[in-house]
Amino acid sequence: MMDQRAKEASSRGEEPRRIQSWVSYDRISRNLVRAVLAGEDSRFFDHAGFDWDEMQKALEKDWNEGQFKRGASTISQQLAKNLFLSTSKNPIRKVHEALITKEMEWTLGKRRILEIYLNVIEWGDGIYGAEAAAQTYFQSPASLLNESESALLAGAIINPRLLNPARPTARLLRRQQLILRRMGAVLPPVGSS
Repeated sequence: MMDQRAKEASSRGEEPRRIQSWVSYDRISRNLVRAVLAGEDSRFFDHAGFDWDEMQKALEKDWNEGQFKRGASTISQQLAKNLFLSTSKNPIRKVHEALITKEMEWTLGKRRILEIYLNVIEWGDGIYGAEAAAQTYFQSPASLLNESESALLAGAIINPRLLNPARPTARLLRRQQLILRRMGAVLPPVGSS
């Protein structure tokens, strides 16, 4: 994903931007972990890489609306795409994504998958990972993000190049409130693997 974004910037004649600082899972606010899980994959610790219920709901909604818009990718699937694939909608890419997801789930474990995801996820133009996002938008380390800031960051994941936590749109503020309501039900295990 980062290489793809750099190539896109270069093709526009722009200097590729990359702000990223890796931090361990233990140095990321539990608020942010809960917010990301609430916004992206609330059953992350209960599935083996694929949330079949969400996939079925997405397919039914898309079928009823006559278009394919709703995503149902888990955090593991998003990580597989971001690390090894492209944003292409090609069905072959989805097959590769499924194979990589299964392998990551089997070899890495949940905590490591979540740690990597939180360190590589795109949070704006050239902004990757929780630490870079926290510093960029809140001038704070990722370890100190509060619930409100965390929900704002998690809400931006759906379209990080359009939704800016420093200048939240009405849409982003609605997502923030939805995630804040859901966060109470998300309690990731401490020290899970």
